[in-house]
Amino acid sequence: MSPPVQPVVSDEKLPASVDVVVIGAGIAGCAAAYWLAKKGHSVALLEKGNVGGEQSSRNWGWCRQQHRDLRELPLAMKSLEIWKELNRELGAETGFRHTGLLYVTNRSADFAQWEEWTLRAREYQMHSRVLSPAEAKAMTPGSTGDWIGGVHSPGDGRAEPSLASPALAEAARKLGVTIHQNCAVRGLDIAAGKVAGVITERGIIRTTAVLCAGGAWSSLFLRRHGLRLPQAGVRSTSFATTVAPEVTDGGLSMPDVTIRRRLDGGYTVGLGGRGTVDLSPQALLYAWQFLPTLKKRHKGLTFSIGRSFLEGPEAFARWSFDKVSPFERQRTLDPAADPKLVNQGLTKLAEHYPALKGLQVARSWGGLIDSTPDGIPVISAVDPMPGLYLSTGYTGHGFGIGPGAGRLAADIVAGDPPIVDPHPFRYSRMIDGTDLGAPGMM
Repeated sequence: MSPPVQPVVSDEKLPASVDVVVIGAGIAGCAAAYWLAKKGHSVALLEKGNVGGEQSSRNWGWCRQQHRDLRELPLAMKSLEIWKELNRELGAETGFRHTGLLYVTNRSADFAQWEEWTLRAREYQMHSRVLSPAEAKAMTPGSTGDWIGGVHSPGDGRAEPSLASPALAEAARKLGVTIHQNCAVRGLDIAAGKVAGVITERGIIRTTAVLCAGGAWSSLFLRRHGLRLPQAGVRSTSFATTVAPEVTDGGLSMPDVTIRRRLDGGYTVGLGGRGTVDLSPQALLYAWQFLPTLKKRHKGLTFSIGRSFLEGPEAFARWSFDKVSPFERQRTLDPAADPKLVNQGLTKLAEHYPALKGLQVARSWGGLIDSTPDGIPVISAVDPMPGLYLSTGYTGHGFGIGPGAGRLAADIVAGDPPIVDPHPFRYSRMIDGTDLGAPGMM
């Protein structure tokens, strides 16, 4: 069952031309469209399905700096600054609450890694508090865990995935952005080796700048134009509970299960580090580059062969721009939740918090996380194709850093000074033989 998303009304008529076309109306695309419009650019925001319909509404709703890959930490910190003012700036409810986030564990390896990260993060002026066993217990009243310690990040918070992308889209519309849902972009119109427009299922829009924020579909889109983008999809499972006792007002990570308080009084529940990887054509194409990641993350992964070999974003596909494309055949990625993981989540919650025993599942859903080999996104110009830009590969971090990532993408497209150093997010690292290594903290 898909998570509900605040509906957004589409504009009826495509513009003949705009300064920038943004492909994909998840949080990265909506935020980029908003910031581009604030800079005075005309923008069309195109979405093959509905605003926020895929991973941007299927995540946990954490807005965090804690435990980010250090290359990504400056962007995460800028994003938190934006989140804290976003409801006021947009004049709309994103669900953001400045609650802090809490991690507790009974695993010595986890705790050692957290201590090391916290020390290194101080170089970036990111200050979290490492908790003793007694402090971890005191901050989780009612829990049964024999915690050996934890980390508290008071600067972090939570927001509602069902509200945030639509709020950004509507704010962008007030600044002149046109929004076109159920309108797939089939490909780029190229003239003299440069972007000259986009070819949609409803016609052509002329433009010299295209930002592809297509999530799990981005690699397929680029392959149609002979461009490589190592990207892998990881299927995840999450669920929402009915109204439940408040054991945290923010986010709480425990061994094997994670919860985030919702505005409706329930929890969004996630299973940290658990997912399924389909053995698809795209997975096989980029398997070598993902080997270091696989070695580091394999314990929580399962592998399968299914329909992704024949359809969806990771299949082998060729299409003509004047005929139906894969983006129209599957408007919204809506993988089923894994019932075993849902049951495991309920069981673990009851073990850790007796007050949560007997919780009911309001809805459960699957998602497809677009991942890169080094675990950080691509927010960059695509040098081999002048006029094309990317904002993709968020590896499960996209919601929390979405507002800042949108601002960085807008800065790059507009040629303005970037809010953070964009070098770690350059596209060229994916294709020039750079040793990407294994991903850092997730």
